[in-house]
Amino acid sequence: MKKAALALAVLTLPLAACGVTAPLKPLAGRDLPVAPMGRDTKPTSDELLKLRPQAAPERSVELRKKSEDRTDDPYDLPPEG
Repeated sequence: MKKAALALAVLTLPLAACGVTAPLKPLAGRDLPVAPMGRDTKPTSDELLKLRPQAAPERSVELRKKSEDRTDDPYDLPPEG
């Protein structure tokens, strides 16, 4: 039992470092990408990480509020045999 607890602690220790909350910065000696054409300022790291609407579209499907009968499906055949 002690070995299992020790193994669990050793395996979960690397996961503790995954929750870094510090702001992102470029590596030493490196800069952020140049400003896009038509823009005078460089985008910040937060702006670069923000998803565009095309990358994460909003849900536009209306969810069903009550059960409805299914329409006939000509391909819904019983199994052979």
